[in-house]
Amino acid sequence: MQGTVDGFSYGWVTPVIAYAMACLGAGLGLRCTTRSLLINDSWRPGWLLMGSAAIGSGIWTMHFVAMMGFTIQETPIRYDVKLTFASLGVAIVMVGVGVFIVGYKGATKASLFTGGTLTGLGVASMHYMGMAAMHMNGRLVYDTGVVVLSVVVAVVAATAALWAAAQVRGFRWTLGASLVMGVAVTGMHYTGMAALSVKLHGIPGNPAGDSPAELLTPMLIGPLVFLLLAGVVVMFDPMLIMGRTEWETARARDEARQARPAPADPSLFDASGPVPAPSAAPPGPQNW
Repeated sequence: MQGTVDGFSYGWVTPVIAYAMACLGAGLGLRCTTRSLLINDSWRPGWLLMGSAAIGSGIWTMHFVAMMGFTIQETPIRYDVKLTFASLGVAIVMVGVGVFIVGYKGATKASLFTGGTLTGLGVASMHYMGMAAMHMNGRLVYDTGVVVLSVVVAVVAATAALWAAAQVRGFRWTLGASLVMGVAVTGMHYTGMAALSVKLHGIPGNPAGDSPAELLTPMLIGPLVFLLLAGVVVMFDPMLIMGRTEWETARARDEARQARPAPADPSLFDASGPVPAPSAAPPGPQNW
């Protein structure tokens, strides 16, 4: 028996909020990636880690906000807590690998291809792990062709977003990249959901696991708080506020200042001019 699937039980409320969360996480993460490209010291891994966590949290939050609008008319839906948390970890780790590659290698073709592919696969892995965490009186069936399409959407859009972030050309570029990344995440999600159908078991009763309200609402608090804190850090970082041109001008000025010769020691001068250096003492008598 075929289940009646509804991915928009709250209308456009959940898709719009989900897209906003994806853009927020992507914007913060890509801004951190941009920040890491402006420095060459020990702070770079910290910025890339925060960027990876921001993108991963945004992806995960987007998915489960969207899933709160997902219902199957004939059966309740429950979630496996461990697998749900594991999907968040997979998103952060895989996105992190892609972000670190671009953060250290720059916007080369090889790094963008590798980083974008891993980031897109991270988005897809999180989505399908999150779907696998659902328990119901039925089983999920996917259209293979549409699933492949959803993964391609994620990879292409993630690569484009990383390329835009690696240009380091100010806030507008990051904003555009975050909108593209939001399309990658939400587009991949709803493309994947279009591939889904449910075969019911015909067995009444409640499946094992926690309901969406019991599980997802508390779990969303942590990633949301993290995204807000990351937003505060990024918002008040002076290097990101200046943008690349202003930052490069300031860096050139600092380097020029450091390259100036040190001032001469005043003790080496008297009123008539420089004091000559003392001549070497004549050699003493030699004993043969």
